[in-house]
Amino acid sequence: MTRKTAQTTQEILMADFQTLVNDTERLLAHTSSLAGEQADELREQIRESLLKARETLQLTEASLRDRGQAAVEATEAYVQAKPWQSIGIAAGIGFIVGLLATRR
Repeated sequence: MTRKTAQTTQEILMADFQTLVNDTERLLAHTSSLAGEQADELREQIRESLLKARETLQLTEASLRDRGQAAVEATEAYVQAKPWQSIGIAAGIGFIVGLLATRR
């Protein structure tokens, strides 16, 4: 479920940035021919898209930070509850990484 939520958030973020890029490209293409109210309207649309993208980015950052903190706390609790198993797991992972590193 967490992976699905992260994927959905990433898709929303990418869509917001794509909209921002499209609006910016439109502004650049039309800047020379637009005057007054039309240019102001397009700039306002771009500003709104940028604000929305920033908000989504901040929400994503907060979500990732919270999940990272939860993972750290869960890992610490596991290591404190089962120190010998943790050492065994770490040694096993180190052994596998060492094998993979020497193959190359």
